[in-house]
Amino acid sequence: MSTPESDASAGPAPPPGPAEELPSVAPQLRALRRRAALTLEAAARAAGLSPAHLSRLETGQRQPSLPMLLSLARIYGTTVSELLGETVSDRDAVVRAADMEPTRAGGWTYWQAGAPGRGMQALRVRVPYGSQGDIVRVHPGEEWLYVLSGRLLLRLGDTAHRLGPGDGAHFDSLTPHRIAAEDRDGLELLFVHTLLQSPTATLCLGPLTGGTP
Repeated sequence: MSTPESDASAGPAPPPGPAEELPSVAPQLRALRRRAALTLEAAARAAGLSPAHLSRLETGQRQPSLPMLLSLARIYGTTVSELLGETVSDRDAVVRAADMEPTRAGGWTYWQAGAPGRGMQALRVRVPYGSQGDIVRVHPGEEWLYVLSGRLLLRLGDTAHRLGPGDGAHFDSLTPHRIAAEDRDGLELLFVHTLLQSPTATLCLGPLTGGTP
């Protein structure tokens, strides 16, 4: 499933602003694709992107959204942390708040709440109102969400759920799902998902064709 972002006919994008810069992503994307022994065309097809769009990501002409990072991490059998070039000297059990550097992608801001290189990835995510609300996600694994503040509009299949602070959801992520902030102040949540270490795992992205739930 393609998105407007993946249209190969789109013209060159302007350079990202300081808030969106992820300087380590481009070289990591290329290196990890080659490590996974995937051609540009094969990786792009698995991610639901055009080869031209993936090439722009690998050369730094465009910056990936968080869903794209999650998709590519699964395809390459790695983690978002490694895609961002983050490393740790060892697998510490404790992650200090001072070490949680914010990363911005696709309008979302997220912080690594767990150590990289694990079988699960834990994130604290800030979702602004109107950001990626039309993106439908479908991929192998499980997800767990817990609302810290604001109100979450979660659509699972054909069912819409509204969650407030203290509410959570745990679901099979093969169920088509989308996440949006219901309030204009946005929302903040904890997000845990499984990482499938398989180069064939994919995340399908695309806008909903229907109206909002």
